[in-house]
Amino acid sequence: MHAHIPVGTSPVKELHVTVTIADSASRAADVLSRPVTINGLTVPNRIAMAPMTRMFSPNGVPGEDVASYYARRAAAGVGLIITEGTYVGHPSAGGSSRVPRFHGEEQLAGWAKVAEAVHEAGGRIVPQLWHIGMVRQEGQGPFPEAPAVGPSGLRIDGTEAGRTMTQKDIDDVIAAFAEAAAAAERIGFDGVELHGAHGYLIDQFLWAGTNRRTDAYGGDPVARATFAAEIVAAVREAVSPGFPVIFRYSQWKQEAYDARLAETPEELEAVLAPISAAGVDAFHASQRRYWVPEFEGTDLNLAGWTKKLTGKPAITVGSVGLDGEFIEAFQGTGAALGSIDNLLDRLERDEFDVVAVGRALLQDPEWAAKVLSGRFDELTPYDAASLKTLS
Repeated sequence: MHAHIPVGTSPVKELHVTVTIADSASRAADVLSRPVTINGLTVPNRIAMAPMTRMFSPNGVPGEDVASYYARRAAAGVGLIITEGTYVGHPSAGGSSRVPRFHGEEQLAGWAKVAEAVHEAGGRIVPQLWHIGMVRQEGQGPFPEAPAVGPSGLRIDGTEAGRTMTQKDIDDVIAAFAEAAAAAERIGFDGVELHGAHGYLIDQFLWAGTNRRTDAYGGDPVARATFAAEIVAAVREAVSPGFPVIFRYSQWKQEAYDARLAETPEELEAVLAPISAAGVDAFHASQRRYWVPEFEGTDLNLAGWTKKLTGKPAITVGSVGLDGEFIEAFQGTGAALGSIDNLLDRLERDEFDVVAVGRALLQDPEWAAKVLSGRFDELTPYDAASLKTLS
């Protein structure tokens, strides 16, 4: 990146600035453009698109606009697209008729076109399979008569609603995840991500605040991980051995930002070990700010600890490239640009393997291409108005 040297300015000093900027750009390209392998899938670089609910799929069917939305980002250098959450085939799985579903002939035909468009653009894509559990409100679509269900009939705030899941409910939901994963492979996706984060159904089982069961699915952290592990095992059995299974989880919940599954690395290992052993190929560790250390005494973030404890590849996420967390985006707040130097430092020492980018990619479909080619001066701050369109 070269600038005109004004009269009276030292060429040597100007050269130093040029080299510094060039070095920074070169470093970003070197660190982020390395391929990474997750089971049988090789992703061409370390940039993923984070899953973000967009609600632009009437009747749960992703259309050509959804396909173009993801393909644009793949064409501009995003190595792995993780789709917005998409409901598995269980009546209580969702809470909106405009969120895509991963079951039904018309819905899956739409998703097949999305996968094809991303592949044609040179990217890789996995759907995020989702059941919202007790987050569901009475009478919501796509199936208004369906009750909210959860491990103990408790919402995140502790209020009772809906109903406690029976063994049949549990078996039905496990089967729905497995069927969705098999469908994903059948229609051409490159893997699947299971949504076990943010206070939705799988996370409701993992967290003591919403799981008060006294059977095999409740009790200590290992028992609370049983439901997640059984879903992973069923998905693993439903797809081919090389088909990647990614598991997303978080400490925080949508209505309880300070909630934690684990207070120590030992407690986190107890939660993750059975899920990992069931057949997870990579973990997607969700934080609101990726640079925040997870436990005292080390700078490791949640993804870093996850990789250290499980030995599996890890994806980090949380306000990448921005100064300000994403929760504020849904309150209409923008965010200034932030440095990625800390991110590159962590990637260079293999703290984690992949970086998922959310709002920065909503704001600018070309974000990955600009960062990979060192065009940082072309990046723009996040404007919450970008939530309103599928651009």
